[in-house]
Amino acid sequence: MNSTESRSDALVAVLVDCDNAPIDALEYSLRVVAQFGRVVMRRGYGNQHALGNRWQESLVRFAFTPCLQYQYVSGKNTADIALALDALEALFDGRSDTFCLVTSDSDFAHLCRKLRERGATVFVVGEPKAPDALRNACDQFFEYGESAPTADMPSTSTGTTVFNAVSGTAKPTPKLRPRFVVEAVGLLTADTAEGKISVGALGSYLKRTNPDFSPKTYGHSGLLAMIQTYDLLETQQEIGGHWTVRLARPQMPSN
Repeated sequence: MNSTESRSDALVAVLVDCDNAPIDALEYSLRVVAQFGRVVMRRGYGNQHALGNRWQESLVRFAFTPCLQYQYVSGKNTADIALALDALEALFDGRSDTFCLVTSDSDFAHLCRKLRERGATVFVVGEPKAPDALRNACDQFFEYGESAPTADMPSTSTGTTVFNAVSGTAKPTPKLRPRFVVEAVGLLTADTAEGKISVGALGSYLKRTNPDFSPKTYGHSGLLAMIQTYDLLETQQEIGGHWTVRLARPQMPSN
């Protein structure tokens, strides 16, 4: 049983340390936790400088609730305390049983241990600089780096034909291969025995990460047809008729 199947009913809380985490890690964290269950709580914690300037656009875009914490004394981070209290409250109230902390701050290691002692599952999304104390305190650490690719990859084939009312001609729209599909397959198959996942499970995951996701947006008739245009992915029809997808295996050099 893979992680998607075992935790599909989990209630996930994504709690972001906005004073510490990079803004781009926000979208990445949502892609990570979508495989574990339904995100029921999205909150970003920080002082007036972080939430009012750097983070405002991203928090609004991804429907996070901003939790503003004023610094009553210089040098004291009240946002960390608010995040920890809200996490424990959500666990005790039964609103969440799975937590994703977006931070690289080792101060949250104790919170991770406390949540796990109470039976919660804890993930951390952090930068390469995150210390071992934080990495080892959670169930799984997802390392975020600025080099993560997100651009669309154009396909060599064309998609649906669209009629241009101005010129009166039919113009084929190019098919696109967004890289996040490859990243999703890699993420979902990382801890599976056979290294593959059903196309249906992949589709459910993509819809959880982006409710507006549709293969037609990228010029494809369906998800299977879209996947089959990727050089980096392999599909296979299993016994029973359903399809699975995996990362393409490296080609062995010929003698």
